Amino acid sequence: MINFGPFQQFMSDLKVYNSYSRQKEVFSPLTPGHVGMYVCGPTVSGESHLGHARPYITFDVIFRYLQHLGYKVRYVRNITDAGHFEEEGREAEDKISKKAILEKLEPMELVQKYTNLYHWAMEQFNTLKPTIEPTATGHIVEQIGMIQQIIKAGYAYEVNGSVYFDVKKYAATHDYGKLSGRVIEDLLETTRELEGQEEKNDRADFALWKSAAPEHIMRWQSPWGEGFPGWHIECSAMATKYLGGQFDIHGGGMDLLFPHHESEIAQSTVCNHTSPVRYWIHNNMITINGRKMGKSYNNVIKLTELFSGDHPALEKAYHPMTIRFFILQTHYRSTLDFGNEALQAAEKGLKRLWDAYEKLQALSYKPQDGGPDLQLEANSLKLVAEFSEFMNDDFSTAKVLANMFELVPTINSMKDKTIPTGALSAETFALLQTSFKTWLEDIFGLKGVSEADNAKLQGVMQLLIDIRKEAKGKKDFATSDKIRNQLAAMGISLKDEKDGGMSWNIE
Repeated sequence: MINFGPFQQFMSDLKVYNSYSRQKEVFSPLTPGHVGMYVCGPTVSGESHLGHARPYITFDVIFRYLQHLGYKVRYVRNITDAGHFEEEGREAEDKISKKAILEKLEPMELVQKYTNLYHWAMEQFNTLKPTIEPTATGHIVEQIGMIQQIIKAGYAYEVNGSVYFDVKKYAATHDYGKLSGRVIEDLLETTRELEGQEEKNDRADFALWKSAAPEHIMRWQSPWGEGFPGWHIECSAMATKYLGGQFDIHGGGMDLLFPHHESEIAQSTVCNHTSPVRYWIHNNMITINGRKMGKSYNNVIKLTELFSGDHPALEKAYHPMTIRFFILQTHYRSTLDFGNEALQAAEKGLKRLWDAYEKLQALSYKPQDGGPDLQLEANSLKLVAEFSEFMNDDFSTAKVLANMFELVPTINSMKDKTIPTGALSAETFALLQTSFKTWLEDIFGLKGVSEADNAKLQGVMQLLIDIRKEAKGKKDFATSDKIRNQLAAMGISLKDEKDGGMSWNIE
């Protein structure tokens, strides 16, 4: 057996819930010591919203933990910057072309704008960059090549410059629908009457390539004429190119089970003659105050709105670390409900935990007469040992955090000197310090809110104070009051001092 050092044991202990088999399985990668992971990235036709936060934070923690276990991970997360043809949406609609017209931008100018915003938001959440971040537009050749393979294998057909995947033919000899739990009859019942359906052989078939109408902006030459790729083919093409015909983990939200991931399996299986993914991992959905997030409910919260508090559903602004912590407090396969009360509780919880962590790091160990408290020692060791046990049980971040909170009273008591540090052995005390750092910072990717933003916040506040002073000097009280009131809505109070200066504090 190859020896991968101190983490060899943990490698074999990890269990993940496989959406394909609907059960937990021992994680065993194709190549010992290496993991290939693909996660569906954003469609950059608009600003990233709250729904994007959960999968990318979830898989960031999985990425971090796999590396902690000693694996070399190739993490591929794509950018969808073309097409995104949706079977359940308007036929042949290109979100990026449509949005570019509305904003009077060149399509790639719009793509760059929203890609930059997405990257900025991911930085605020402290997510690590993927190993490779391919774009759909950068892999048109690969997508066309894969479509040609599928046609050659007899599982696709061309009509009027468009190419469709023959679902019924594929399903006759393969397990189509196993991932999502759907059967062909269900697919036919749930397929909407859409424009262009009449050119398909069957309503269940999905587009691999769409012929571009004259007004369609983004188009490429293909063997079937000018057009653009279907939504599903891009991920199959990029995953195959960078991870091979079969790889370890494919991730994404549960909303992608069907049709996206089901279609990926079919396309990739035809081209690579094997099931493409060993372990399918899906995070559950986000609701807001008990309701599904959607435009019809007027509750889609953009990440910039979340950070600024500028949305009717929000009582205040929420720091990115509060959001990250809140997401990790719930198991990734459970529904997560966002509400002001829950977010504010998470805000207080993160502060309490981080304060204890900083106190712990500042403590110096002093042995006590009579040695450690054996009961406290045993309890502390058990709580720390369970960090790995819980994480190895399908990434149970919530249980790890719960154990950390159980250790907070001990840490606070040591800081207050009501319990001496010597109540633990020197080894256990050191283990407590290193474990909190490893799990909070390295694996969970959390930061102290004050540490993360203090310098920038100071600069922004001074700028606002200067603008407000200038406005008051010009008797522009509307601007002066607007600055004060909007800061108050974000939980920051401004106070006019007797000497004409201004002070501020976060409530």
